[in-house]
Amino acid sequence: MTLAAYSSGRVSRDSHLVVPAALFMLLVLACIVRSPALFTGTGIAGAVLVAAPLVLATMALTPIVMAGRGAVDLAVGPLLGFINVTLIQWLAGNGITGPVEFFAWAIGIGVAYQLFQAFVIVFVRVAPIIVTLSSYLFLSGINLMVMPRAGGVAPDWLARWGAGVDPFSPILAIVVVALAFWGLLTRTAFHTHLRMTGLDERTAYTSGVRIEAVRFAAHAVGGVFVGLAAICHTALISSGDPIQAGTYTLQAITALVLGGASMAGGRGGAVGALLGALNMFMISRLLATFNFGMYSGYATQMSFGLILIASLLINVLVNSANAPRMR
Repeated sequence: MTLAAYSSGRVSRDSHLVVPAALFMLLVLACIVRSPALFTGTGIAGAVLVAAPLVLATMALTPIVMAGRGAVDLAVGPLLGFINVTLIQWLAGNGITGPVEFFAWAIGIGVAYQLFQAFVIVFVRVAPIIVTLSSYLFLSGINLMVMPRAGGVAPDWLARWGAGVDPFSPILAIVVVALAFWGLLTRTAFHTHLRMTGLDERTAYTSGVRIEAVRFAAHAVGGVFVGLAAICHTALISSGDPIQAGTYTLQAITALVLGGASMAGGRGGAVGALLGALNMFMISRLLATFNFGMYSGYATQMSFGLILIASLLINVLVNSANAPRMR
């Protein structure tokens, strides 16, 4: 398959959204019945605040997974946590509390660490899962060294963003800007090259695609979204927490698969990431309406695991159905 063939849209770009969109509609109907308070002004404001970090963390995984080689970033949660604790401990703790400094630090650290991981994967040629698993363990330890326990206080402007009383909050604006950024990327040659690299690396190379540069760019884009996710997470908890953000890894991977992205590469996007994360949020909301008592935490984790397995199986079936069209 040539570059022109990809560009002309012979490979369907949106068919993977059918299942997550249908699930989204079913979950909305279920929430109307089980949790109608979600659809009030306050309920929507709270949903935006809680779902935003997961939406952005899932978007951070998307370009990296699309680049292929099974490059799922297992360190996305601890990296988000590292940015959170350093924002509170190193910046706010030393009187640096301006929005410009916070955004520059969050996005800069996110991009820098992702480029470091890309360097090890591309040039040292270590398997992505080994690199990101090592990063997961390394950052989890570093986070506890920076901040041994949850504490600190977010700047006033960021704490106000996390009040969760207005649906049209700055947190919603961050998500909209991130989606618009991805929309612009889809109109560039980088997006076409990203899909080509993920679908068939050898064909992409023979078509003139600089696959190493594409992988670096995919990680850099992921780093931007991790930084924005950390800002939203810090607004949500209005403090620093060295452990809590680690849970985003499993949730974001599940949301990514639930949004129709292919773990083999070449397929995915911001809309799928958004649908997957919102579906995860509504599933959590529905589970909270049932009384599992002391087992509620286990029930939630077990549900996420079962959802991940079911989503992977659906992905396999969808890939099998689309395989003849991709040749």
